[in-house]
Amino acid sequence: MKITILTVGKIKEKYFTMAIDEYSKRLSRYVKLDIVEVPDEKTPDGASETEEENIRVKEGEKILKNIKDDSYVITLEIEGKQLDSVELAEKINKIGVSGKGHITFIIGGSLGLSKEIKDRADYKLSFSRMTFPHQLMRVVLLEQIYRSYRILNNEPYHK
Repeated sequence: MKITILTVGKIKEKYFTMAIDEYSKRLSRYVKLDIVEVPDEKTPDGASETEEENIRVKEGEKILKNIKDDSYVITLEIEGKQLDSVELAEKINKIGVSGKGHITFIIGGSLGLSKEIKDRADYKLSFSRMTFPHQLMRVVLLEQIYRSYRILNNEPYHK
């Protein structure tokens, strides 16, 4: 299985980078992992809704260019379906069993995802109704994917 984390913006904090590196290393036993960062658009202070929408569209265009046609796309959205860890593991397994060998998880920028990206999603996933910084969300997502593979392989992992 190949997993791509497609995300807007770079990681600036070293502690996030260290956590991402650790989970990437752990996941390498199970999947081919690729993390693709597209540049974020600068949002001016006091941006209007129209300006914010234009920014989402520009970021969305960059994201779309990096989605492979054969990939099963999972967007991270507040409006998505909330799963527990076992359900996420089952979802990942079901995608693989169905013949899809590539899953792309998409984490939007600070303004969220464009309509085009949401429409491209095969599945919308929510970790919470709360909003999280996208740098932190990358760590949480990687940890949950790693946990999924531990579950699928009946390997122990702390609860």
